[in-house]
Amino acid sequence: MNPDLNQLHPYPFEKLAKLKAEITPPANLAHIALSIGEPKHPAPQFIADELTASLQGLAKYPIAKGLPELRQSIARWLSHRFQLPANSIDADQHIIPVNGTREALFAFAQAVVDRTNKPLVLTPNPFYQIYEGAAYLAGAEPYYLNCTAADNHYLPDFDAVSESTWQRCQLIYFCSPGNPTGAVIGRETWQKLIRLADKHDFIIASDECYSEIYPDERKPPIGLLQVAAEIGRTDYQRCVVFHSLSKRSNLPGMRSGFVAGDAEVLKKFLLYRTYHGSAMPPHHQAASIKAWGDEQHVLNNRNLYRQKFKAVLEILSNVMDVQQPDAGFYLWAKTPISETEFAQRLLAEQNVAVLPGSYLSRKAHGENPGSGYVRMALVAPLDECIDAANRIKTLIHSL
Repeated sequence: MNPDLNQLHPYPFEKLAKLKAEITPPANLAHIALSIGEPKHPAPQFIADELTASLQGLAKYPIAKGLPELRQSIARWLSHRFQLPANSIDADQHIIPVNGTREALFAFAQAVVDRTNKPLVLTPNPFYQIYEGAAYLAGAEPYYLNCTAADNHYLPDFDAVSESTWQRCQLIYFCSPGNPTGAVIGRETWQKLIRLADKHDFIIASDECYSEIYPDERKPPIGLLQVAAEIGRTDYQRCVVFHSLSKRSNLPGMRSGFVAGDAEVLKKFLLYRTYHGSAMPPHHQAASIKAWGDEQHVLNNRNLYRQKFKAVLEILSNVMDVQQPDAGFYLWAKTPISETEFAQRLLAEQNVAVLPGSYLSRKAHGENPGSGYVRMALVAPLDECIDAANRIKTLIHSL
């Protein structure tokens, strides 16, 4: 067996399952899950209709590069959404459709990391655990960048990273808007990271799958390619972004996303994927074309999340340390007792599941930045989110 498998940590939801196994929730209260970031809003009907109408595609093998029409649809969306210069995104060179960002984020490290040179893969901390697993199985060592409230509002301090660390860095994952904190990287920080990548020759992998869920229509989160283009880097060298329809379009089961950016990097990534055999099914590609071409359902989606954030924060903001995130659909809430005890008691007494922050982070540089926090995913219907918030408030008053 691959010995690197022994380095993998249990997945956060495995840990949560063990915590739940020790508890018998109250039978008189319906279970409400705020623990997993799985969208619960209905999938758009017009996309489902296209999916079923395109089933004739099952008779053909899909190619790893994806349909030209899909890549062109993605190129139009990407250019419009992030105000990229006309023709700077070439659908043939700069875009690869993928089976959701999780698969692509993991596979990317396997393709780009040179394991012969003591590589580091930098990741935010707390983080999406795929980054860490991808690093280990690519033969690299993860290096954790702590993201705390005290440090730039849950963004890492890149100036605190040593020169020797940057020199060993081959790949940095970053999630903006962040999971679990919702923090969004600003222009100056992106520019700094691009300069560091140029100086030390590493690749920036920007996980932007929450980019279309934000509170203010006038201020959509900026993206890595957007900033690269603004500073004249329309070759997008060393810059790669990952996007998905899971959160944007409430299609987590369709497994559809894309990778875009540096053409030379993607050329090698496509070679890897050709052998990996991970082409998106043709009917999923046809439905994805429809999804990327429509914005009204995305606007409707954002409005639903705004209603939930407003209602939940009105209930919780006076009893616990929690604020509206910059973007995304998570609340990163400070707990009055240890995060694991809080999660356990909330389930045992109120039958509401949240995820302890320490399950999403590692102890690094003398601290675990997830300790003392829980992540709440506001994915349930509005009435359930309100009910859950009131039950959380009841628990806090009982402490």
